[in-house]
Amino acid sequence: MNYSHFITAVSAARKASPIRLLTELTRKFSPSVISLAGGEPNPSTFPFKMATITTRDGTVVNIGEDLMKRALQYSASAGIPELLSWLKELQKSLHNPPTANYSPDQGRMEICVTTGSQEGLSKVFEMLINPGDNILLDAPTYPGTLTALRPLGCNIINVPSDQYGIIPKALKEILSRWSPEDVRTHNNNIPKFLYTIPNGGNPTGSSLTADHKKEIYQLARQYNFLIIEDDPYYFLQFDKLMIAQLLQQWGEKGFLEHVDRVVAFYRDQRDAMLAAADKWLKGLADWRAPAAGMFLWIKIKGVSDTQQLITEKALQKEVLLIPGGAFNIDSSIPSSYVRASFSLSSPAQMDQAFQRLAELIKEAV
Repeated sequence: MNYSHFITAVSAARKASPIRLLTELTRKFSPSVISLAGGEPNPSTFPFKMATITTRDGTVVNIGEDLMKRALQYSASAGIPELLSWLKELQKSLHNPPTANYSPDQGRMEICVTTGSQEGLSKVFEMLINPGDNILLDAPTYPGTLTALRPLGCNIINVPSDQYGIIPKALKEILSRWSPEDVRTHNNNIPKFLYTIPNGGNPTGSSLTADHKKEIYQLARQYNFLIIEDDPYYFLQFDKLMIAQLLQQWGEKGFLEHVDRVVAFYRDQRDAMLAAADKWLKGLADWRAPAAGMFLWIKIKGVSDTQQLITEKALQKEVLLIPGGAFNIDSSIPSSYVRASFSLSSPAQMDQAFQRLAELIKEAV
């Protein structure tokens, strides 16, 4: 696929740093080559010499002196090569992407390690968005995404969703505003991309079904827009069938066994929160069991806006949640929802928190 028409003029004008190119080139030479090109710090000045790390399952990771020097030194821009190789093989094994074997000109699958999703999203958005561009997004959504988008001056078009994520029929209706000629010529400000959290949406906990994904993908092909998936909870799905040094020692089997242990823990946490909600919030609120992630999206009955209820009164009751307005594209629009996370609290704490929330709701309505 030719991505050039999606890229902003600023991004298209970027050139690789000659220093970075030369530095990475020297890594391909033999150790006998004397390089005076790079500005890397001298490893003899690094404060850490070696380390031994023990994981919860008893795996011991030894970081020796040479590896520690590598860990603290500058590396390739996209990430440590061994880590990138491991992650690529994992993608091939789990998803078998057809682009894995494409040539670079055809759009071969590539991986870049970032310091969290927020950095990755910010880089992608700045690469694609010009002021005034239309983009598609299902809300409520992760506030960090809205924080990254708003300063870029784009028009955010909200696509309706339900407990199964984006509604393909609603997306198709929105896209019908543009003609096939608009698609062919990229005119009339046709949307550049759709942003979505496909699994365990934050804050709703909803996940796209396989059929919905296929329908959305076909619309993306028909209207020639990109799909940006923000998928931190892929391995934290409760109903599925399915760093570098640790991953190499674990192997794919060990990694997936770890994933299963994590999923089991969060499933128990989710079930504990659902039990607490059933105990204290029946008749006061509505919610659906999340299929993935770590959040319960709760609609408070009889409260049109939870902002003051949560940010002021809930603190007095010593219970902290996130008001639903924080996840709206327009944060000034009232929301009757709150988001509760079941990642850290114990079942007893969840029970007590929802008891306090129930008392708060009864006082407010």
